[in-house]
Amino acid sequence: MNKKLIKKFNRQAETYDRMREKHFQQKWREKLIGEARGHVLELAVGAGGNFPFYRIEEIDTITAVDFSPEMLWKAKKAAQQYHLPVAFIESDIDELAFEKQQFDTVVSTLSFCGYSHPMRILENVSTWCKPNGQVLLLEHGISSNFLVSTLQRALDPLAVKTVGCHQNRNIMELINRSPLEIQKAEHHWLDVFHLIWAMPRKE
Repeated sequence: MNKKLIKKFNRQAETYDRMREKHFQQKWREKLIGEARGHVLELAVGAGGNFPFYRIEEIDTITAVDFSPEMLWKAKKAAQQYHLPVAFIESDIDELAFEKQQFDTVVSTLSFCGYSHPMRILENVSTWCKPNGQVLLLEHGISSNFLVSTLQRALDPLAVKTVGCHQNRNIMELINRSPLEIQKAEHHWLDVFHLIWAMPRKE
């Protein structure tokens, strides 16, 4: 487990907690997370930024994972606030081991920028999700705009060093090469942010 990276996210927990209901991505999260149902797995739950947008009547349980104990502490308080049935796991996403086809919905928001092996995580997500389940993603990556992408590439080393977040990943390319099949996608802010509705690809 990357202790240095955990420390970076521990330091950001208070900021994430304050942003929960004041985030500029609120409308995107509401649109995406509102479709979660059944047994849900949320990767890199952070301080529970998605918790206000779950429809409790559609949820059986939420398994929420994060490697930052400070983030999880904030998320646990948020789960109580929103009366959500959440089981928390403190773990690096790379070290998770779930049964195949265990979850109806897998959720990830703004986490694939930080993984050392994002394709491996996408492969695991496809395995953990039920064949007719859904994968809901809000992710950011390299812009299609030349000037913006140039700036992102220049700032990438600093972003990784300070907050553990890559700015230059081609998220749509990663997902298209993964075992997930995109059902619908929206692209915002010069293609920096992506809302993706997907499911495991049929064999």
